[in-house]
Amino acid sequence: MGDEEVLEVLAAVRALAPALRERAPEAEAQRKVPGTSIKELEASGFFRLLQPKRYGGLAAHPAAFYSAVKEIAKACGSTGWVASVVGVHPWHVALYDVRAQDEVWGEDPHTRICSSYAPTCEVTPVEGGFRVTGAWHFSSGCDHADWALLGGMITDADGRPLDMRTFLVPRTDYTINDVWDTVGLRGTGSNDVVCEDVFVPEHRALSFGPVTALKTPGQEVNPEPLYKLPYAAVFTTTISTPVVGIAEGAYEAYVAATRERFRISYGQQVAEDPFAQVRIARAASDIDAAWLQLERNISDLYDLAVAGEELPMPLRTRTRRDQVLATERAVAAVDLLMENAGGSALRNKATNAVQRAWRDVHTGRGHAANDPERALVLFGQGALGLDIQDTML
Repeated sequence: MGDEEVLEVLAAVRALAPALRERAPEAEAQRKVPGTSIKELEASGFFRLLQPKRYGGLAAHPAAFYSAVKEIAKACGSTGWVASVVGVHPWHVALYDVRAQDEVWGEDPHTRICSSYAPTCEVTPVEGGFRVTGAWHFSSGCDHADWALLGGMITDADGRPLDMRTFLVPRTDYTINDVWDTVGLRGTGSNDVVCEDVFVPEHRALSFGPVTALKTPGQEVNPEPLYKLPYAAVFTTTISTPVVGIAEGAYEAYVAATRERFRISYGQQVAEDPFAQVRIARAASDIDAAWLQLERNISDLYDLAVAGEELPMPLRTRTRRDQVLATERAVAAVDLLMENAGGSALRNKATNAVQRAWRDVHTGRGHAANDPERALVLFGQGALGLDIQDTML
């Protein structure tokens, strides 16, 4: 992470934190990240971190990207979530055929991409590509994007799955349905994306097979080690990191408030309460453990990619293990703090940082990538020497 330009981006992101924190209630009220925040993140260079160098990106160490995401999420959970999800898409587009990359960034290297990967559409193979029709849900930050990555399953005549593809579609070919109205992560604008009989050429329909095998068309033009990492590790860490950042922001807000709180029912400063002190210690440890494991695993994977070595399955299962447990620890930490934050934390959902974080982490926990049992069983199978068959490794 020592590249000077990357360090400048991280410093610029940290400098944005006060403004992002101040706009957090606005994001909730609008149900999407304010455009000003997106423009400031773009100006900081954040969206260039995982973008290929051939298009003006930095192709940075992924730990630098996740460090920036954590800082953003500390200030505003919704902004951190959108920054992470939208910010990782340049990595995915970099795996596509160069023709697709040129269509996205050839005229404007600042083009942003949203996504919804669940295969909730009808796919019809046609000459030169596919026709897709459907509605995709939970596309975070879609209002701030000009392209979308949309999942689809290709089946045989009997409906049996043959191939999972991700279709890259321009904004002119889809509409957005404003349906996002939730208890947490309210400012993410995770609305529906809808396509009606849209043609997608073959070069903009990337199969999961090459992605899982770490041999994609985009690697021919983007040789940086960043693009040799497993999709599962990159994308699931993208989901867990903002949750950990939100928890860290809640911790800081709780500690600051607790220093000044007086509990009338016990006639004491809450800071003098040993039980509150224990909660602080437990929460801090869980948050630290979550982040340290996330950072270690993605760095170990990246170091092997730099060295051109194989990415061993035990490391890939460990990455998924620690990723789901990072989210679990972050949620538990915020629960500990919220339980002791007092009645005032429940009064105004828009302005109380601990309560907002509590709602945000529980909403983020609901993402499919954070399902602990499905990920933990993979590690257990590997530890026992059993055969592991899963695309999310």
